[in-house]
Amino acid sequence: MINVNDSSWMIYGANGYTGELIARKAVRQGLKPILAGRNRAKVEALARELGLEFKTFGLDNTVQVSEQLKGLKLVMHCAGPFSATSKPMMEACLKAGSHYLDITGEIAVFELAQSLNEQAQDANVVLCPGVGFDVIPTDCVAAKLKEKLPDATHLALGFDSKSGFSPGTAKTSTEGMAEGGKIRKDGKITKVALAHHVRKINFGDGEKQAMSIPWGDVSTAFYTTGIPNIEVFVPAPPKMICGAKILNLIRPILKLEFIQDVIKNRISKSVVGPDEQVRANMPTYVWGEARNSQGQIKTIRIQTDNTYSLTINGSLIVIQYLLENNVQGGAYTPSKLMGADLVTKIPGSSQFSIT
Repeated sequence: MINVNDSSWMIYGANGYTGELIARKAVRQGLKPILAGRNRAKVEALARELGLEFKTFGLDNTVQVSEQLKGLKLVMHCAGPFSATSKPMMEACLKAGSHYLDITGEIAVFELAQSLNEQAQDANVVLCPGVGFDVIPTDCVAAKLKEKLPDATHLALGFDSKSGFSPGTAKTSTEGMAEGGKIRKDGKITKVALAHHVRKINFGDGEKQAMSIPWGDVSTAFYTTGIPNIEVFVPAPPKMICGAKILNLIRPILKLEFIQDVIKNRISKSVVGPDEQVRANMPTYVWGEARNSQGQIKTIRIQTDNTYSLTINGSLIVIQYLLENNVQGGAYTPSKLMGADLVTKIPGSSQFSIT
């Protein structure tokens, strides 16, 4: 365990569902992050309850944000939607010399981090988005599959989880539906229809019908493995698959800003993240399959804790690693930063099952 006085770090978006859970668990582990966000009343109330320092500021001005980060070794960014908030926070971290972590699953954010790789190297700043369920387990499965089948040309990843959505995740999903499906084909991210590919998969708890989704690994698994063709799947009953195909017809309407605002406002009023008891009874099954040009196939499965508990514990493991170690700056995926076995070190995870 680190000496909490050795390094200052911040949770931005600490008043959100996942940010608050990370803050509470950090304190139980003896860590003392600075809490921050836009909502002074909520951030201050949580900080006073946990006995922590706090700051309140928005992300409109990168220079001003970087001033707020001076002296911090690390920022754990939890304020979504990351499509809007990641760029100013990454740029502020580069100016301030603070490592950047977040819990996004958004392809555009991962691509942004990789585009800033040279700047991050020059600033000696680590940029590692996706240090929660999005995308630690699937990224580690991808890395392990690359080890087992080095000449793989095709990679399929997926997970089976019954965890409910937090408000932030639900809003991000709304944006994702409007953008349609995405896969990586011949090394390039390619736009496809929602539910572009439907197949049967045994994620670890029996064979189920599954559909492809535009998950973050379409970006990250390429930087982790170099495999040029990548898809990600989740279980989907026929009604869900049918609904996704119908959404393909109305996606132009979903892109309209006022439609997005209406949906997100409704989410804010009606969606509440799962409580601790619910989370405790919802394990997640993660699966991956690699194939080479000769038709050889390797499959890996691993069972993990529910998505939110894994995000809490996984992010804190990465935080402590960066606080305790001097890591060369640059853009990383979770497994590139800490190795393919990272997921097996997170409470609630099994070992890899390889066939």
